[in-house]
Amino acid sequence: MKIDRLMGLVVYLLKHGRTSAQKLAEEFEVSSRTIMRDLESLDQAGIPIQAFYGVDGGYQIMDSYVLEKQAVTRNEYDWLVTALKGMASAYASKSLERTLAKIESLNERGNNAVSVDLSVAAEDEEIKGLLKLLEDAIGKKRVVRFLYTNSHEERKEMQVEPVCLQYKWYNWYLIGYHEKHQDYCMFKLIRMEDLRETDIRYTRDHDVSEIKSSGSREKIMYVRLYGKACVRAKCREYLNGRIVQEFENGDFMFCFSAPEHETFWYGAILSFGNHVRIIEPPELKERILKNCREIQAEYGSS
Repeated sequence: MKIDRLMGLVVYLLKHGRTSAQKLAEEFEVSSRTIMRDLESLDQAGIPIQAFYGVDGGYQIMDSYVLEKQAVTRNEYDWLVTALKGMASAYASKSLERTLAKIESLNERGNNAVSVDLSVAAEDEEIKGLLKLLEDAIGKKRVVRFLYTNSHEERKEMQVEPVCLQYKWYNWYLIGYHEKHQDYCMFKLIRMEDLRETDIRYTRDHDVSEIKSSGSREKIMYVRLYGKACVRAKCREYLNGRIVQEFENGDFMFCFSAPEHETFWYGAILSFGNHVRIIEPPELKERILKNCREIQAEYGSS
């Protein structure tokens, strides 16, 4: 953590110039005394820190100092900045902001013709609060507790070791280790309530890269449907699959896969009405028919 903070200090001072110790302490969420020790460490490491006193006092790195850019091309820096800016448009994180500042300070040109705006995925304050709490717990390797409502509307008290956060299927998820079951589980943040960090430490080390590469434990449904020409573009836009067969009149056969109990794709299919027909799996056809009968009964009774 200290190495990251020291690197962040160098980048911050290079970008912002003369800055007071109090301002640096607020930015890096540590005490002014810690900042002073960090600045001393940087100076001893050969990074020329200058101190200024008086009303406009503060600390800065000598103008002659240039941070080495390592063996990365300008185009590669452009792609890094583009990716980080895209994530920052949806995810408010001090750590992410500092990382972006580091990369931007190494490449001022910024001529990438591609941009990524994920602001439509930006979450409300409640989810942002959950993300911040979970980030902190992961950093401290502390167990968390929360009330969780699963896809079957069952509400349970959970206690897990938070391992990592993932954004997929249009939602934020926590991958957590359930010691009782000796297994990893995925939890959708929007279904969490009363989230709190405990003083309980992890029971084991977690290989995040291996956990991510093992894939989701969410059951996946594979769907094949027949679609009419008028919903061709909508199927491609909302169902994230592919057309496997086309007919002379413009109709088509479409295949896609999605988490079984997620509602975004199911709602999209219902919105297409009689312009699509499920071919398989048969249980999805029965589910749609059952929902349609229930909807008809509800409106018929009013």
